Amino acid sequence: MPKRRRGVPPPPPDPSPAPATIDYSLSFNEIAASGAPGAMDFVKNHGLHLLLLETPSGFAIFCLCGAYIHLPDAIQNIWEKFATYGSASKIIWLCEFQKFDDKSSAINVGTGVNEQLTEMIMKWRRPGQKLVVGKPEYKSIIETTLGIPCLYDEVVMEVMWGMKHHMNRFVPAEESKLPKEDNLAMSQGLRMFLSRYGFDIKPEMPSCLGVMLLRRTFMSTCNILVATSRMCLALTMRIGTLKLATAFKIICSRKIDASDEMFSDDVRSKLLDDADKYKDLVFPIGCIGNYKNILDIKIVRNDTMDELASLVKVARIKAEPAEVPEKLACQRSLGQGINSFN
Repeated sequence: MPKRRRGVPPPPPDPSPAPATIDYSLSFNEIAASGAPGAMDFVKNHGLHLLLLETPSGFAIFCLCGAYIHLPDAIQNIWEKFATYGSASKIIWLCEFQKFDDKSSAINVGTGVNEQLTEMIMKWRRPGQKLVVGKPEYKSIIETTLGIPCLYDEVVMEVMWGMKHHMNRFVPAEESKLPKEDNLAMSQGLRMFLSRYGFDIKPEMPSCLGVMLLRRTFMSTCNILVATSRMCLALTMRIGTLKLATAFKIICSRKIDASDEMFSDDVRSKLLDDADKYKDLVFPIGCIGNYKNILDIKIVRNDTMDELASLVKVARIKAEPAEVPEKLACQRSLGQGINSFN
């Protein structure tokens, strides 16, 4: 091995290879420094994608906070952002809406993208910015004819689902109504959410869910359920389960309540007898306060579960599917979810 001459510094280490994809959970500075393909374009465009929404009478261009559709759990959680127009409007907003005399000629495989739609897209698009589209053929046509990189996948379809359910708020100039099949579309993330709470909803049952998904009260109830579930998780991760919190409450208060019957008489006596051992090891006010927080949140969560079951039941009764077999299948499925709470 050749000897290194004195005074000559060693060669610099090989630089770490750039990541293959952008980590959208990082800050803009960290994304820019990562060297991942497209990272600088994403940062220069302030993390915004353009979104092309097809409406009954034309097309609309929106700005979308792009990171939300790239996070690992986006398919499960993006629907929450569209539970209300208020929450959705924080991550997406209208740039322009135009009516088209003939939408079929605006974008198609044979002729590409017409002049009106091209000018509309290029007016708002910044260099390196990606365009979110609602159909795979639109992605292919726009990338081929305009050279603009487009995004279309399952998460994008969740965003389009949310946009359609708030169409009258996002595009107030659109006077025409959405086709029935768009009104009754199914959200994958919402179906996953309902499944976690005992409602076996099949993707081929859109009709009976249409009324339910369009109700503001239902979406608000889902929001409360999500929030209380997360609060419960945060608190239990901090101090353990309700059972553990109850044990510390008994130790700190040195009292047995009716709600403490989760423990046997022997365990409750043991906790009271050993209370002095924990005198200098626990903070009584904090332990009792955490116990009350967990208990209150669980009460709200249980009440919300009951309300959710009631709303599903009302939706089942009021839904008017086109075919009887679909109605029967929907009733059986929703009925199983409701019974799981009784």
